[in-house]
Amino acid sequence: MLAEIPSPSFNSIDIGPLSLNLYGLMIALGVIAAVWLFGKRLEERGIGTRDDASAIAIWAVLAGLIGARLYHVVTDYDRFRNNWGEILAIWNGGLGIPGGLLFGTAAGMYMAQRRGIPIAVGATCAAPAIALAQAIGRWGNYFNQELYGRPTDLPWALQIDADHLEAGYAVGTTFHPTFLYESLWSLGLCLVLLWIDKKWRPAPGQLFVMYVIGYGAGRFWVEGLRIDRADEFFGLRVNQIVALAAVVIGLVVLAWMRRHPIPEPVVGEIDRGPDDRPDEGDEDDDLSTVAPTEVADDAGSDETAPPEE
Repeated sequence: MLAEIPSPSFNSIDIGPLSLNLYGLMIALGVIAAVWLFGKRLEERGIGTRDDASAIAIWAVLAGLIGARLYHVVTDYDRFRNNWGEILAIWNGGLGIPGGLLFGTAAGMYMAQRRGIPIAVGATCAAPAIALAQAIGRWGNYFNQELYGRPTDLPWALQIDADHLEAGYAVGTTFHPTFLYESLWSLGLCLVLLWIDKKWRPAPGQLFVMYVIGYGAGRFWVEGLRIDRADEFFGLRVNQIVALAAVVIGLVVLAWMRRHPIPEPVVGEIDRGPDDRPDEGDEDDDLSTVAPTEVADDAGSDETAPPEE
């Protein structure tokens, strides 16, 4: 039987002169898993390839990191007011998922359109992959010993060493492992979304909205357990309000989409977009490779051509 989750004894791995931060490593592993699943789903739908998934993910991840950091800085501005250099130190933690989702989704939609992938179908393929990335990436909080919940003596309570204790708590106090709760919730959400898509195949875009609703519901619950400093309004933490808004808006959007479903595109009619079209000179190159005898045969088959003498 599990008797408390021990605090990690390290948060980085030294490889020669390099130090690999485990917070960043977990995020990277989450991205790799998400790109794999996203590419697999694109291929299954017949609307894209793993190369498409990688190209979209590069820009979505970069935009997501910027958005996540900006969201964290804005919602925890007092921490950075007199220490602007800390804004760039993302390896110390501090990525707000709502901002990451907003920026990353916008960039992903743009890149999908550039590569000729219908946005709604691309979002459907990406939804479980995003949840999978979050399930893995949340373990970075474990190695940083941050964002844990209220004190508890449950068998799976989390130990935190003295250097990472929130003010006012005695050494030896154990806490709710909120990183684990959110990781398991996101993993379960990923599996549920895959099951829904396989069993009912909702119209394009609806699965992504289901992801937003599902993640928002879980985040509202987990956020309520956390004890790190956060602004509150009406007794709710800022992230709880954002999560609740995501659930409510998502339910409204999903109801509308069910009444006005987006049609599934016909694979053969999908415009592959400017980033995946052949160069203008390709057709000329193809004509230049036609054998002279084939041109002559074509000319001879024309009814208006003069008879041979």
